[in-house]
Amino acid sequence: MTQEINLKSEISATQTGLRLDQALAELFPDYSRTRIKEWILSDAVYVDGVMVNKPREKVFELQQIEINATLEEEEVHAAAQAIELDIVYEDDDILVINKQAGLVVHPGAGNADGTLMNALLHHCPNIEHVPRAGIVHRLDKDTTGLMVVAKTVEAQTHLVAALQAREITREYEAIVLGTMTAGGTVDEPIGRHPTKRTHMAVHHSGKPAVTHYRVAEKFRNHTRLRLRLESGRTHQIRVHMAYIGHVLVGDPVYGGRPKPPKAASPEFFEILKNFKRQALHAVRLELAHPVTCEIMSWTAPIPEDMVILTKALRQDTLEHPIEY
Repeated sequence: MTQEINLKSEISATQTGLRLDQALAELFPDYSRTRIKEWILSDAVYVDGVMVNKPREKVFELQQIEINATLEEEEVHAAAQAIELDIVYEDDDILVINKQAGLVVHPGAGNADGTLMNALLHHCPNIEHVPRAGIVHRLDKDTTGLMVVAKTVEAQTHLVAALQAREITREYEAIVLGTMTAGGTVDEPIGRHPTKRTHMAVHHSGKPAVTHYRVAEKFRNHTRLRLRLESGRTHQIRVHMAYIGHVLVGDPVYGGRPKPPKAASPEFFEILKNFKRQALHAVRLELAHPVTCEIMSWTAPIPEDMVILTKALRQDTLEHPIEY
């Protein structure tokens, strides 16, 4: 299957003097450097309306970038593996799963197999004919909760369009550091971190990203949040919460190290210290069925490790009431 790629952006001040391929890698982090170089060499990249096919060409602030290319959907080469899935709903067109912590969505560097894609190919062999084995959106390896998977090309086409049109509701539960007094919205663009290639960051040249959040429960030095995404950028909730100074508990990338409140019990500190993943769970999913158009909604119970953490936070708050 061939996909038309039409991308537009503008060179920022911080990108002035970079090579064209370096600047495009920052502007369009969803695509690999190899892919971007191929597009440049194949005459698919335009700078201020002029085709440029030299990756080392220098770029400057305010230059307008346009990419008009085609992308051949990669064939699925992953092997089918009998990996247990928590299936919440399934019919002929879609599959909704409750993903467990530790399960990577796609095979990649360091995760050649044992992924959700491997599991899907075993559970539903015909899904190999659907691009990306029907995966419509991702959850990070250690984020738990609901994901929808398309079992047919038609279903995937409709779901991707609905996702881009913000017609799919995705709600999350999270536990963050610090006591928040009220909810709000973070409307800040997210792109690849300028120096840490495995990190994302709020960056003016990034892609638009909007996260709504409200306080579900306040603790002595932590807050339980309910969040809703309008966009779906990599690490979006983790980056946005870190940006406003409330890192997710346990987040190994963005700094959610254990910070027990003053006079916390050893038992509480032990639970906090042993929470080794970001405290984030995709709790609710709502969408229009891609074939029948019926509005469907699912919820996934909070995983046991977050339940234990929440109980410990409540106990700590009982022992040390919040002062207002």
